[in-house]
Amino acid sequence: MNAVSEEHVIARHSILVVEDEPLILFDTIDMIEDEGFEAFEAANAAKALAVLEQHPYIDVLFTDIDMPGEMDGLALAQIVRKRWPDIAIVIVSGHHRPIGPEIPQGGKFLPKPYVREAVLRALKDVLKSLDD
Repeated sequence: MNAVSEEHVIARHSILVVEDEPLILFDTIDMIEDEGFEAFEAANAAKALAVLEQHPYIDVLFTDIDMPGEMDGLALAQIVRKRWPDIAIVIVSGHHRPIGPEIPQGGKFLPKPYVREAVLRALKDVLKSLDD
């Protein structure tokens, strides 16, 4: 992909980051916005669902597995896949390694701690599948 078309892919997509650790959340949001994505944030699954209800054009759910509340990131990802099947999903964790059906079809897992390049590659990979 050339630089012009890659910029076009990035600039027109929005990402919802679901993370309960404020420093990780802010760092991830900065990474995403620095690359030209529009970023939304939520500290738990219930807040993430509220954001999705208000902003149905979000393209990617980027969620941690472990978070406070009644629902973890894996359950959130399954609900998002059912209610918003066109949203791409990236699941992250420093404690769990989900396998098989735990990750919704077309979803991607990224272990923590992650680096900028890994986050951007995961986002571009799932966004490419949306554009295909």
